Amino acid sequence: MTFTEKIRDFLARRKRRKLLAEYKSIRHAEDDLLDEERKREFDAVIEILAHSDAPHDNAMAAAREGFARINHGIKHRALREILDLVLVVGAVAAGIRGLFLQPFRIPTGSMQPTLYGIHYRYKDGTWRDKLPAALQFAIYGRRRAELTVRSDGRFDPQSVAVADGALKTDTSFRIGDETYTLPGDARKVLEYAELFREENGEYVPDTEKLRLRGEKLADGFTAIGDHLFVERCSLYLAPPKRGDVMVFNTENLKVESQGRSIPLSELSGYYYIKRVVGLPGDTLRIKDGFLYVKPKGEKEFRRADELDPRFKKIFSRKGGYQGYTNEPHARFLCAPDAEFMVPARHYFMLGDNTDFSMDSRFFGAVPRRNLVGRALFVFWPVSRRWGVADTKAPLDVPTEKDGRNFGTYRVMYRQ
Repeated sequence: MTFTEKIRDFLARRKRRKLLAEYKSIRHAEDDLLDEERKREFDAVIEILAHSDAPHDNAMAAAREGFARINHGIKHRALREILDLVLVVGAVAAGIRGLFLQPFRIPTGSMQPTLYGIHYRYKDGTWRDKLPAALQFAIYGRRRAELTVRSDGRFDPQSVAVADGALKTDTSFRIGDETYTLPGDARKVLEYAELFREENGEYVPDTEKLRLRGEKLADGFTAIGDHLFVERCSLYLAPPKRGDVMVFNTENLKVESQGRSIPLSELSGYYYIKRVVGLPGDTLRIKDGFLYVKPKGEKEFRRADELDPRFKKIFSRKGGYQGYTNEPHARFLCAPDAEFMVPARHYFMLGDNTDFSMDSRFFGAVPRRNLVGRALFVFWPVSRRWGVADTKAPLDVPTEKDGRNFGTYRVMYRQ
């Protein structure tokens, strides 16, 4: 055999071995799809490649012909292969979600301005306000909210109706004889359309004020809450740190209301996102807008920003940050002289916007087993918060309190 013939024989032998390995793999993977007759036919094809003394090209041609007959007899092979691929991809995605990354949507404003829930935005007069509605939603996650009263009348709170969809929520109501619809849930719509009034320290539907024809109640956008990935893996490698923004579930957490103990999950959902402010063994105090911490084993209180620089922006009184507040109706840290010691394997959680946050002041410290993961990356919508979560410095403008937003803070500039 010449050198050229040896090379050809080597290449043909290698192709034969590769085809044999491929067919063996298919035979093993499709064992549950083949009846007994086709199994025997497939085994015969493999035998041709494995032990036949026929020239390599002839053996491979015979094997391919036999495989074509078997393949033709299996119904819906292409569909089954697609379904196999979908199942594998789904399993991988489920594994990633369960073990590493999990998407969450921020529903409320309790973490503003670090993270935003559903909120109303005024028109800023830029080119973005003029984008088509589809692009407004796809890029900025916002929908046009515009309402001009068409005829004189008073607001009828009994007419309020909410329509929930897969990607949007709308609220309709009547003023006089006219029906209007605005984007958002009922509370948010009645809030930004200023259909509440203050009565004895509480906000109630305003049924007394006459709304005049031509009066503009809304002229802006309702923006969907921030969507972010939560990283779950590192919790198994290292304990939470003071200052981490953390998602946790509300299992077995309860709040006191009118002498009753109410499960937090029934009141406002199964998942919460707050900032870790107290570690096991810490003693906490809130005074004059600052959080003071006496770490376990120490004798003196220190301001939280001395222990972790992430608290500096919260105490800055800039860009929407206003510090922490004592809530007289809360169970814990309700007054400047109130203290709380965090139990072992528990964490004290506060919203960055404590004027509008249901947090550990009301339901106590959160057990370690309830923690889900750290906020990692805001992936939608596009805003100054897009990117790695909790890394943006506050905008260099004073925080202004706006009574119209019912205890929340609104910043009079681009968010």
